[in-house]
Amino acid sequence: MSAPERVAVTVGGRQLSVSNLDKVMYPLVGFSKAQVIDYYVRVAPVMLAHIGDRGITLRRWPDGVTAESFFEKRCPSHRPEWVPTCPGPGDRGGQINYCRLDTVAALAWSANLAALEIHAPMARCGDIDSPTMAVFDLDPGKPATIVECCRVALHIREVLEAVGLEAWAKTSGSKGLQLYVPLNRPHTYDHAAGFARAVAQLLEQRMPAQVVSIMKRSLRPNKVFIDWGQNARFKTTIAPYSLRGRDRPTASTPITWDEVSDGADGEPLTFTAAEVLERLDELGDLFASTLTLEQDLPAPSQ
Repeated sequence: MSAPERVAVTVGGRQLSVSNLDKVMYPLVGFSKAQVIDYYVRVAPVMLAHIGDRGITLRRWPDGVTAESFFEKRCPSHRPEWVPTCPGPGDRGGQINYCRLDTVAALAWSANLAALEIHAPMARCGDIDSPTMAVFDLDPGKPATIVECCRVALHIREVLEAVGLEAWAKTSGSKGLQLYVPLNRPHTYDHAAGFARAVAQLLEQRMPAQVVSIMKRSLRPNKVFIDWGQNARFKTTIAPYSLRGRDRPTASTPITWDEVSDGADGEPLTFTAAEVLERLDELGDLFASTLTLEQDLPAPSQ
């Protein structure tokens, strides 16, 4: 007799109906929906601190990573009553309510929707007009790879240190790297974007063969695009510890600056779900300081 399609489970004290647990989400390695849910339940104690008070955009792959995906900003009306929402930038039709995944049960619920990727905005629900961080999204243009991203990241770090700022790095879980500059004091999106653009343009001037600061595709081969435009009110970035819809269940993984240096020398920086959980056991949350460290960006030039 085949197993029932839907199974009632208790997660974090909440009743949850999950379905199609045997469905393979990552066919290349046979990683199932049950394993996706298990990963998010296990990573939740750390991940929730980074996403629980933000309006989340989901990217869903109902038929696995070899099929079509879609982004979902508006929190589904069929959500359980214990999955809260918060207002966000919305769309052309105006303000919409985004999901708040603030409990392990809510994270398991989204995983059951085949929401492999969780994208988070720069601001918290309580003040959607004040980003809590500035971000540098480093995107390599082929044949450049994360190796070149790591090299550029080290130069960005030098620039930031020169103005008294600290940054934390994480892999995108795909092919790039992101640097987060925690603020946790009132700032505007324009201030964050203007600062990130100035740093990107400075490095483009210093390293024109390695760095580009504008999105034009024809300029990007074998260079690292520093996407300062991610510092916009309506933009989201892949959340720390989120899985990615790649051929394998890789995740956006916080890394140390020593690892960035090693990556610049060619050391692999791709981590699967299982490896992320092992790293958490060994290293804890390398991104913990981004939640509390207060920093001020330099005043914008007039």
